[in-house]
Amino acid sequence: MARKQAFPGEYGGQHDDEAGNEGVDEGPSKSELKRQDQELRAIGVELVELPLAELEAMELPESLYDAVMACRKITAHGARLRQEMFIAKVMRGVDVEPIRATLERRSEIDRQRTRREHAIEQWRERLIADEPEAWTELTARIDPAGLQQLRSLARQARAEQANARPPAAARQLFRRLREALDKPAI
Repeated sequence: MARKQAFPGEYGGQHDDEAGNEGVDEGPSKSELKRQDQELRAIGVELVELPLAELEAMELPESLYDAVMACRKITAHGARLRQEMFIAKVMRGVDVEPIRATLERRSEIDRQRTRREHAIEQWRERLIADEPEAWTELTARIDPAGLQQLRSLARQARAEQANARPPAAARQLFRRLREALDKPAI
């Protein structure tokens, strides 16, 4: 027995142009809506983890601010997850671009601070290793008046390492380097 071929319009099937649905925007897919909600929830979690002073400085809508403050007080895991989802729901009705921009600026400042701390750490390691070129470079970058104290702290840090003592001088050297590199050379 031969199979029947289905033609457009037969068996209730219609093409989009036949149904009159041309140009109708169906909106975002269910998957896209889930991704948007996950992104809003991630932003909400960042808001919850912000220091209170920074959160208050953001001038959030009252409903969002209240939801974030409520989440900060919740300690139960499941309840906190539900509150985070509620924050995402509240954020659907809020323009999140200013919030996202503020959080991105904060993240960039944190990344810059981390890079700076790593650079100071490298300086400290080079000075403790007593690299002559490190001392020469440092002399050109900082006020020469503080150089003697740095040399003394580097010697103490080397002695601490050699005797397996706690790194008190190394920590002090790090602090002094941070201060010296913040000030412009004279």
